[in-house]
This record gives sequence, C-alpha cells and structure tokens, in this order.
Amino acid sequence: MTELRPLDSGFMELEDSDRHISLGIGAVAIISGAPPSRSELSGVVAKGVQRNARLRQKVRRAPLDLATPVWEDDPNFDLAHHIRWTALPAPGDEGALCELVATELEERLDRDHPLWQCVVVEHLAADRWALLVKAHHSLVDGVSGISVFRSFCDAVAEEPNDPVTEPPNRTEVRRPDLVRELSRLPVVVPRSVVAMTRGLAPLLSAVVSPATECSLNGPIGRQRRYVVARAALSDVHEIGAVFGVTVNDVVLAAVAAAYRELLVGRDERPSPDKLRILVPISMRSEQAKYTLDNRVSAVLPFLPIEVADPVERLRAIRERMNRHKSGGEAQAEKSVLALAGLLPFAPLAWSLRLLARFPQRTVGALVTNVPGPREQLTVRGRVVSELLPAMPIAMRLRTAVAVLSYAGHLTFGITGDYDTAPDIAVLAEGIEREIRRLRERAGIRRASRPEEIRP
Repeated sequence: MTELRPLDSGFMELEDSDRHISLGIGAVAIISGAPPSRSELSGVVAKGVQRNARLRQKVRRAPLDLATPVWEDDPNFDLAHHIRWTALPAPGDEGALCELVATELEERLDRDHPLWQCVVVEHLAADRWALLVKAHHSLVDGVSGISVFRSFCDAVAEEPNDPVTEPPNRTEVRRPDLVRELSRLPVVVPRSVVAMTRGLAPLLSAVVSPATECSLNGPIGRQRRYVVARAALSDVHEIGAVFGVTVNDVVLAAVAAAYRELLVGRDERPSPDKLRILVPISMRSEQAKYTLDNRVSAVLPFLPIEVADPVERLRAIRERMNRHKSGGEAQAEKSVLALAGLLPFAPLAWSLRLLARFPQRTVGALVTNVPGPREQLTVRGRVVSELLPAMPIAMRLRTAVAVLSYAGHLTFGITGDYDTAPDIAVLAEGIEREIRRLRERAGIRRASRPEEIRP
C-alpha cells in the first residue's frame, strides 16, 4: 500500500464537495483505420496495465478520514470494468465526437475500482476510430496522464529505456514515520521559510483580492460542452523565435485574445483586472515522468485581455509570466505541499472539505499546457493521427483550456459548463485566428490553416 500525496487526496476532497463535478482527465486519440477486435484491444490494455501496478489499485479511505488514504491492490480487479465500446451516429463528424467527450467528462469514475477507464469509439468519419483514456485527477496530472495512454500504444524506439518498463513498484515508497519527520521540522522549516513566504505573498494576495466580477466565474451545472482548436507547432515556434518569447507565451497570448473576443461578445468590458487564470506548472523530474500522481504547482496571472494589439498582448504575456516565475510562487507552493505531507491527514482533509464549500471568486479560468509525445504513436499498428486533451471544470470555473503537443501539432481542448458557457466555440475560433494574426505580424509568409492541420 502507498499513501496518497496531499494534492492527490485534495482532488478527492474537491470532488466530494460538489455533486456537479467529475474530476476525470481525458486524452482522446484519433486513430486511422478500423479498430482492433475486442480481444485484441483487451490484450493491448492488459499489457499496459501489467506494466503499471497503480492501474490495478483502488483508493481505500479511513473512517472519518482519520488516516491518509492509501492505494491498495484491488483483489477483484477485472479489466472488463475499465473498457467500454460505443459508436458515433452518422456522419460521425467532429461535432458528434465532441458531444461524446463532453458526456464522458460529466461521468464520475467508480471509486469501488481503480480510477481509470478506456472508451473505444467506432464509426468516426474518414475511416477512423477513437480511444478515449480517462483517469481521475487524484491518479494523474497532465504529464502522467499521457504516460497512461502511451502504455497502451505500440513500443517506440526509445521505449526500452523508459522508466515505465521498470518494475512497477520501484518508485513507490511509503511516507516515513510521522514522528521522525516532525522532528526534522525545526531544521527544515527555517531554512526555507523566507523564500517560501516571499513566493507565497503574490498567491495569498490573489486569493484575498477577488478579480472584477466576470461571467466566467460562478456556479456550474452537471452537463458539459467540449470544442477543439488546432495549430501547427512549427508556426508557434516561429512566432516565438521572431518575438523572443516561449511557446507557452504564444499559447497564452492566443488564449487571451480568444477570451477577449468571448467577453466582448457578452458585452463585458475586458479590463486589466477582469480575468485571472490558473496556470499549472509541472514540478515533475525526468526520473518521475511515468509515476502516476500529481506533481504540479501553479501561478495566477491576469490575462492582458485589455490589450487590443496582438504583438503588444504577446509582450504583456511574456512580462507577466516572467514576473510570476521569478517571484518564486510555484516553488513556494511546492514547499507548502511538501510540508502538508508531514502533517496529520485528518485536519487537512476536514479543512480542505470546508474550504471547498466556500465560493472562490479569484480565478476565472484554467489554462494548462502539457508536452506530449514528439514521435507518432501507433496502436496495434494503426496510426494515432491526433491527440485531443480533455480537462474537467470545478471551483466555479465555467471554462478550462487544455493544450497538448503531439507529433508537430498543438491541440486545444476547451471544456465549458453547458448552461453558462454555450459560446465556447468562440474560444476555439479566437485561438486559431490569433495564431494566424501573429504569423502575419511576424512576417512569416505562409500561415497554416486549421483545415490543413487536421489529419
């Protein structure tokens, strides 16, 4: 048995606090050709499960949460619980697929079993099928979630040296004795408390200083919407090179432009203090790339939606993200999570449960950028032409944008609350439009169009 890390168990508490939310993270693989037979697909999944013990474990919680939840082997593990088959109605287009993904994001994973599921989707247009892999946020973050999907793919050239092929429990270590860890606090805490306090100051300020009222923050229902935007990764790299910014800066600038259009379309003024977003920062080392848990921190920048010019907006993004990174916010939050792991679980769980019931009015959206496989993957010899990320929404966030790179492409999976975000297609269109504008402003001759990017 292995204890859940504080952030992992925190996602459980968050889901328990709101009956409207499901915290399953998804990746949708669009695959060429006909799907394999049921027995072939079961064999593919079984091989991946055999290589990662966590996929055969479920969560056991103590009465009243008096002890930390643990991952324990499911004595009745049955692969059939985790594979479902479905099909799209004719014509099997992207709209129908997005509706199916939205429905899957609504459904909670069964806690009586390991917290993941595969859904095979047949009858996609153009002789294709899809494989949706969904796992609970307590089990994976964006990076480790992609590693789950990769474990169901055919071997690639570098895979023999990948940590995922190591014995499954090698990286699993129980938390050291509580008394011994508490005895170290007088030595560990003073050494980092100054840096931690300095880094947490902006985060604490953001929490106690709500943003201007915005239609993006508010109660959410149970149903979801889902749409997709696309860009060529080479376009984004070229834009970044011309303007001296990172790929993530270009991504956030495109998202900022899209949210500006959305709010203007809702007759809301795009003011400087209108839209603060949550941007997860991966704290995962290369050695832990395939370990199934959450290793993220976050920063809370305001998107410069008040800036109308695309290049000025991009520069504003670069300056704000550099300021947040240099301020040490992500490292400070990581330190707090590390200290939380040394404290008794019961009061932490009760506090999280209580806090989750208070409406947060600070953040308006989540934007996460996950690096995916650079090489093209296959499943039983069938080419994975595209990977679409799918993120849940919670904590009054009515929209979320997940960005995933794969084999030279960027895909933006946009999730929205069904009732309060009926216009999220504006975000997808705005993202693609802004990347074209930035290409033009960068003087790059030929702008890739979304229909040319789609496999």
